[in-house]
Amino acid sequence: MLVRYFKTTLFLFCAIGFAQVLLADNPPDGNAIIRYKAGNSEIVITTTNRLAGAIHSLTWNGKEFIDSFDHGRQLQSAASFNCSLPGEFWAERFNPTEAGSRSDGVGATSSSKLLSLRAAGNELQTTTRMAFWLAPGQKSSDRPALNDKVLSDHLISKQVRIGYQNHDNVIEYKTTFTVPPGEQHTFAQFEALTGYMPPEFETFWTLNPKSGKLSPIDDGPGEQNLPVILSTKDGQYAMGVFSPEQPSPGFKHAGYGRFRFPAAKVVKWNCVFRVHNKQGIPAGEYPFRVFVAVGTREDVRQALASLTEEF
Repeated sequence: MLVRYFKTTLFLFCAIGFAQVLLADNPPDGNAIIRYKAGNSEIVITTTNRLAGAIHSLTWNGKEFIDSFDHGRQLQSAASFNCSLPGEFWAERFNPTEAGSRSDGVGATSSSKLLSLRAAGNELQTTTRMAFWLAPGQKSSDRPALNDKVLSDHLISKQVRIGYQNHDNVIEYKTTFTVPPGEQHTFAQFEALTGYMPPEFETFWTLNPKSGKLSPIDDGPGEQNLPVILSTKDGQYAMGVFSPEQPSPGFKHAGYGRFRFPAAKVVKWNCVFRVHNKQGIPAGEYPFRVFVAVGTREDVRQALASLTEEF
């Protein structure tokens, strides 16, 4: 179930303002590494200044699981809002994104601003003020941006821990989106987490939580209501996602997405939550909890089956 916490307008303005002061006076270092042994290898997670503290790399057993190319293809979070416009919703039109903007391209800097970072052992915590994916005046599939500036007032905080209970290959990933006051939205789409992966993770699978068995699924693209796994053809490397908070109320047939982009030579999974409120989306914090499993396809199957049974 989606849990919401709301703060006062004064608190939000003070928090954002204070964070900006910290950023100006003493910007944190976004280059960090956490690690934890899983099986015969380690899971190693790397963040960078280039991506405002978003996760640039995740490796296990000598294999890179993230295709970090521009400022959109990472292990990261983003949100989208409709600005109360009726009709078709298009995610990129008002789209605060953790790692940065489309215009950042493959450059060395991010339009997003890292406000805080702490990394020690197997744990990572960051807070980032997100840039809009589109700059004012830019378009996505002929749909113009709805934002009037590059840097949003939306914050994303994450708490990442490698290892969960007796599952060394499971990453517990908590995200909190802070929606600022003063904006008018009736629909919010929170991509709590997405992973862009190299094209060799070419087979898509879904887990049946009742049987614990995997079934192959097609390319979609799109979402379903069961956890997804992306793996190499031989099953030696895989990554899967599960959240005990899925599905969002009113969106019971969605939540877990899988996508293949042949031209870009990348594949992707995501875990998405949605909020619809005709009276307006309240400002405040929207927290989510996601689990990511890494290893062989069988390792990932066992981990996700255990998690679905637990929750």
